[in-house]
Amino acid sequence: QVQLVESGGGLVQAGGSLKLSCVASGSVSSADAMGWYRQAPGKQRELVAAERHGSSPNYADSVKGRFSLSRDIINNVLSLQMNILKPEDTAVYFCNYKVYRSYGYSHEYWGQGTQVTVSS
Repeated sequence: QVQLVESGGGLVQAGGSLKLSCVASGSVSSADAMGWYRQAPGKQRELVAAERHGSSPNYADSVKGRFSLSRDIINNVLSLQMNILKPEDTAVYFCNYKVYRSYGYSHEYWGQGTQVTVSS
């Protein structure tokens, strides 16, 4: 089992910045993948940024150049630095943890979500 605890959401004006953090605990492995997804009202959950240790992060086109993902393997913390925020970034942001076995992807865990609201 893996537990994920997110923090850092809030209300910010357009053009501002926020940093989200996700602390993973339990059966955590650096070989597994971590990432951030978001879900806006009435929309499907979508990938924001994700990475697997040893590979470059993968970003949604809508956040490239504005958001930066970093992972502290020692402390099991995944951070998302969000700059130049736009109203369309408003959503609930979820931390995601994907477990990989020798055969590939196995299963995943989700955090409880943290609200990010960007006012215009």
